[in-house]
Amino acid sequence: MATLTSYTDFPTLEAQVKGEVLHLQLNRGTSNPINSQMIADLKTAFEQAAQDEAIAGVILKGKEKFFSSGLDLKEIYDFDAAQIKQFWLDFIQMVRVLAKFPKPFVVAVTGHSPAGGCVLSICADYRIMSEGDFIIGLNEIPVGIVVPELIFDLYAFWIGNRLAYQYLLEGKLVAAADAKAIHLVDEVVPFAKMEAAAQEKMEDYLNFDPKTWQISKQNLRSQMIEKLEQTDLETVLAPMLAQWWSPRTRAILKAVVDSLSKKAK
Repeated sequence: MATLTSYTDFPTLEAQVKGEVLHLQLNRGTSNPINSQMIADLKTAFEQAAQDEAIAGVILKGKEKFFSSGLDLKEIYDFDAAQIKQFWLDFIQMVRVLAKFPKPFVVAVTGHSPAGGCVLSICADYRIMSEGDFIIGLNEIPVGIVVPELIFDLYAFWIGNRLAYQYLLEGKLVAAADAKAIHLVDEVVPFAKMEAAAQEKMEDYLNFDPKTWQISKQNLRSQMIEKLEQTDLETVLAPMLAQWWSPRTRAILKAVVDSLSKKAK
């Protein structure tokens, strides 16, 4: 069955349909920082793929050395109150769409994947990470960003409540081998073999009856999905948005932005 959906109009994604699998590559600079456009592109691509009968699954990858460096702090630091509120609402809505995606979803974590990059990866069913000196994890707290409960739930779904609690409060980032040991990723392979490994896992999933697989996935994620759907985002984001404007958080964020700007020169 040929897909009737166009996946070519995404400014921050490269999309290619191979057989019945949609391959998406984050494509925004060297480190793929997540901005408003990428959030919109990912949300739309996964919504379309969920409805497209010709698409059986999605493989998401980054670029060599970086999956995603996380949120584009250089862009969002200067947002006003209305803009930053909308940004976070859109981000959480995107997370909902990716976490609820009913079909097989495999991520090739091609390099560094802190913060928002890690959030993208933990929405998937299976994560393959590149060998090398790369890190993954949620380090929002050290930069002054309050982590919503629904992100904790998603993190804990994979690594357990105890580790998720400790690692979030420490802002801990882990190397690929350690990420595999705590089940944050499922495989660690050389970069050159990542695409083949992702395709092999996707084919494993596609060998099953699709309806049986999708219903089972929904059942296994039912509690997590229920919390994602029922959470009042305005209430959840209120503490985060209040802290975003605190003098200490602004100072930390400004230091990070200045550091990123120097590296870019």
